[in-house]
Amino acid sequence: MPKSQFIDPNEVRKSGWIKFFDIPVNQYSKTLEEERQNFSDDQLIRIYRDMLIIREFETMLSLIKTTGEYNGIKYDYPGPAHLSIGQEAAAVGQAFVLDKDDFIFGSHRSHGEVIAKGLSTIEKLSDDELLKIMESYFDGAILRVVEENLKNISSIKELAVNFFLYGTLAEIFGRETGFQKGLGGSMHVFFPPFGIYPNNAIVGGSADIAVGAALFKKINKKNGIVVVNIGDGSMACGPVWEAMCLATMDQYKKLWDDEYRGGLPIIFNFMDNQYAMGGQTRGETMGYDMLARVGAGVNPEQMQAERVDGYNPLAVIDAMKRKKYLLEQKQGPVLLDIVTYRLTGHSPSDSSSYRTKEEIEAWAAQDPIVTYKDELIKAGVVTEEKIQEIQSYVKELITKICALAVDENVSPRINLVKDPDGIARYMFSNQKIEKMEDRTPEVLIPKEENPRVKQIKNKIRVGIVDGKPVPKAKVFNLRDAIFEALLDKFYTDPTLISYGEDLRDWGGAFAVYRGLTESLPYHRLFNTCISEGAIVGSAVGYGMCGGRVVVEIMYCDFIGRAGDEIFNQLAKWQAMSAGTLKMPVIVRVSVGSKYGAQHSQDWTSIVSHIPGLKVVFPATPYDAKGLMNSALSSTDPVIFFESQRLYDIGELFHKEGVPEGYYEVPIGEPDIKKEGKDITILTVGATLYRALDAAKILEEKYGVSAEIIDARSLVPFNYEKVIESVKKTGRIVLASDACARGSILKDMAATIADLAFDYLDAPPVVVGSKNWIVPAYEFENYFFPQADWIIDAIHERIMPLKGHVPKNNFTTNEILRTNRLGI
Repeated sequence: MPKSQFIDPNEVRKSGWIKFFDIPVNQYSKTLEEERQNFSDDQLIRIYRDMLIIREFETMLSLIKTTGEYNGIKYDYPGPAHLSIGQEAAAVGQAFVLDKDDFIFGSHRSHGEVIAKGLSTIEKLSDDELLKIMESYFDGAILRVVEENLKNISSIKELAVNFFLYGTLAEIFGRETGFQKGLGGSMHVFFPPFGIYPNNAIVGGSADIAVGAALFKKINKKNGIVVVNIGDGSMACGPVWEAMCLATMDQYKKLWDDEYRGGLPIIFNFMDNQYAMGGQTRGETMGYDMLARVGAGVNPEQMQAERVDGYNPLAVIDAMKRKKYLLEQKQGPVLLDIVTYRLTGHSPSDSSSYRTKEEIEAWAAQDPIVTYKDELIKAGVVTEEKIQEIQSYVKELITKICALAVDENVSPRINLVKDPDGIARYMFSNQKIEKMEDRTPEVLIPKEENPRVKQIKNKIRVGIVDGKPVPKAKVFNLRDAIFEALLDKFYTDPTLISYGEDLRDWGGAFAVYRGLTESLPYHRLFNTCISEGAIVGSAVGYGMCGGRVVVEIMYCDFIGRAGDEIFNQLAKWQAMSAGTLKMPVIVRVSVGSKYGAQHSQDWTSIVSHIPGLKVVFPATPYDAKGLMNSALSSTDPVIFFESQRLYDIGELFHKEGVPEGYYEVPIGEPDIKKEGKDITILTVGATLYRALDAAKILEEKYGVSAEIIDARSLVPFNYEKVIESVKKTGRIVLASDACARGSILKDMAATIADLAFDYLDAPPVVVGSKNWIVPAYEFENYFFPQADWIIDAIHERIMPLKGHVPKNNFTTNEILRTNRLGI
């Protein structure tokens, strides 16, 4: 959308050809003897040691899983064990050039990558740095287990190796002494102090998260690169394609300011082991022939794509060095197709029936550990005796780590009997942080010079003056309130960024962002491709790395396009990290009308069902600004719902109007908008105003005094104010624009019935939208709750209203009929 880029029809319509350059395939050809001038003998030996540690670690896991015993240690492990035996050279080669400032993300099969990165980082850190990390992580709890139970450790680096392998295995075995206190498990082991970020059980799920980490590094000028390790099978996954599109947007190289201009520092590292579970990617389930070919279709640089022999650790090191240099020169992103092979099945239950014994044996004959060892001996780097010494060391190391990790006395699980909140306490961080980093935010002009700020100065901050509504053009409305909160935080928190579809210049589909363009450089507010999954997924990565981010999903209906990222990523990482990661992420979502079945749904109930998300839905300008301020100071993920029908509304409930200064509305606290004594109406979102209409009719026509409570938040939710109201009125109706079946209101009604049973004169009644598709605008009054629906529901289900003739059917027979039909 930038006006600076003129789309010239004469240029666009020219004939011509798209030209491609060659993509290297396994071009590395140096011998180990030739490489000795680039590596010390100790380094070459360490490569072998690290590969062997990974192999023995996973062999131990395999034996524990399949036979219940390893080297005399008995243990019943029921959890997953997706092994990467055969892929060690690819993992160690990659990690060799990385340090703690380089972040890796992985998949369900990433034990090898995790171990390789940990061992490489230990080698590069000083003893003082290692001690500081080990002593500070969970206040030294993991370190104490290692120090007190593993003897004859000769150095700090050796102590760190034992610490790291123990923390990893304890996590896999679900122990409280694991790196995530056993809440992550085998497929989610990570250790941020070493630059090891979450592995992901969702195939391809790390791709867009890693893009967010790369954005964090680029925007906040952090050292290091990001590597996302995903398999060849993930190439067909939406998050991977969306991530590559987001990572290669032209604006990074063409529109961002000079200081920030250039490609993202990320490598999409495909561990190409030839199989996606049992599907053979080359020749069966994919059509790319060679995975590296895909880079040619993404950007003119072809993502610097290359296919590398991942059975040779030195070939991988060579490629990683070259690609890391390109990223440091802002020439990213990069796609690497690392050719490797898993000698085991997808999991221990996989009998490899989809491949031949001859194929497995052919790859085993070129086992990277054996062939590399032979090359070391041939080149005179190491003797057979030294090899045997290393093998004995590794066997002993893994044996003692295994024995320690299965010992329930020193490696217990979280005790949910003694500590019932042992998991619950990690669901939310419940912290408030004004700014994620203490530095001056980058802005273009002083806040008071912003043109929209000047415009707002002339607006009236209340909705009614002298008993009359303030005209729409003059009233400070709900979209102004959200803008005001966002603008203030952009001038406070230097890490805050916001992005989504059509935000810059246009100001977003509903003009909330209008005016931010004048204040913010491109890297803090930018448009993205139409990739809702990657928008939310990258926000997850940006947040977990230490930044604050607000992203927009234009219509509530599009949550489905970002379902995994919201439900499996955004909601879970704080708890799966046992609180070591924070998630200061806001996802703005508009609830629409007028646009039919795919653009007008209220899906608050869907996200409210997912543990780990805070969910708010302000219906007034005062609450919108206050709740946004609270969300912007929170370290928890917040789904921030907004009704398109309310953007122009002024403040009707706070006589003083919406304050110009900073204030917060606590997330989770409902608000009484109108006091009454005969019946309580609890509303969510825009139904607040239908409830007000109903209350007026009830009062004037039937002499019934209604108390109206605006939920404002759905998760968390403090029921105390509602219960107090029900104790007074004895009756309650709950209303929302969400479809009634399966709605969060049903859950709230059940909770109220449980908590206030002795005070209720009738069961709670839920009034929601019809269980239909959302019809065209002309029929919306038949779909969304109206004032007369609320009155009819009261009449039919709670208390008869003298002389009332219902227009809508809330009888028992009608409820039975519609449920029987599924409508």
